[in-house]
Amino acid sequence: MHVVSGKGGTGKTTVAAALALALAERGRRTLLVEVEGRQGIAQLFETQALPYEERRIAIGPGGGEVFALAIDPEQALLDYLQMFYKLGSAGRALRRIGAIDFATTVAPGLRDVLLTGKACEAVRRRGADGERAYDAVVMDAPPTGRITRFLGVNHEVAGLARVGPVHHQAQAVMRVLTSAETAVHLVTLLEEMPVQETADGVAELRAAGLPVGSVLVNMVGPARRAAHPAGERALARALAGAGLPDAEALAAPLLAQGREHAQRLALEERRRAELAGLGPPVHELPLLPEGVDLAGLYRLARLLRDLEW
Repeated sequence: MHVVSGKGGTGKTTVAAALALALAERGRRTLLVEVEGRQGIAQLFETQALPYEERRIAIGPGGGEVFALAIDPEQALLDYLQMFYKLGSAGRALRRIGAIDFATTVAPGLRDVLLTGKACEAVRRRGADGERAYDAVVMDAPPTGRITRFLGVNHEVAGLARVGPVHHQAQAVMRVLTSAETAVHLVTLLEEMPVQETADGVAELRAAGLPVGSVLVNMVGPARRAAHPAGERALARALAGAGLPDAEALAAPLLAQGREHAQRLALEERRRAELAGLGPPVHELPLLPEGVDLAGLYRLARLLRDLEW
């Protein structure tokens, strides 16, 4: 199970989708799970809004299949009631009178239990032949600032409900989330706030006993090196020699831009060093100037495919 989180605006949904494609190799089946109700996966794959069912949405670069599921808390609660209490018809009646919506609204922790529980059920599920239903499950998870509590809510529930199906279900979910089969990947940018939030996220996940996977630096610009700045007069002479008009007026603003560029590169290198010091493997994904369309998504998937997961 690959849990993908990141500060808002870092492109975590895009990275999660690209990772799902990358993992769909050599005939393997991958499930891409959305838990925030934004239908971001459907938009990326240019398909209709995802229903509460596992639906194939893409073929991976190596021929494997990518299925997607947008988990609805109310539907997940109905599944839960049927699975553990055999309350299928009674659960539907509760939904008609609004009881399920009330429960998932007034108890936010319950909502997170249902979302993580459904994703972990897909990880554990086996077919009639005894083989796993999916080779990998990728979760487009909540942002970094909320990820540790989101994943750790079942630990709290297991402590509150000491016995019974709720206790056993919560324990089963935590066994998946804290096992070597799970990795929490954090998406970031080479900017101050995302890097700081990533550092905080790594520390919180480790403190909670949750397995940290990789740090994925998204939207990295092309490699550029800052040139040694020339003096203003020397630059003006060079511009004039190249036949440019108003060389004297151009020299000063060009030098100012050069200094800003050099400072920005130096800050990016400092943030790279900060991320490298956190411990998890750090991988960089390029900025796609044309934006993220299906072709760009497959391009990112090909880059991720060659990494160790």
